[in-house]
Amino acid sequence: MLKELIEFIAKSLVDNPDQVHVTEVGGEQTVVYELRVAKEDLGKVIGKQGRTARAIRTVLGAASTKLKKRSVLEILE
Repeated sequence: MLKELIEFIAKSLVDNPDQVHVTEVGGEQTVVYELRVAKEDLGKVIGKQGRTARAIRTVLGAASTKLKKRSVLEILE
């Protein structure tokens, strides 16, 4: 469910939604979501001074708290 949420938000922001890929790496207590976008869309996902990335992480944190999970978002080049 969280993977689809990240995918939806990222696809709404970028110019190349077909190049958005979210990978879920599960750990014992924490799930790490790796977000990959096209190189030219990286700035749109990160935003000025990282504000957009921080907002996505905030939404992810709220959703994962509701599901009683701990999750981290990593934006990869």
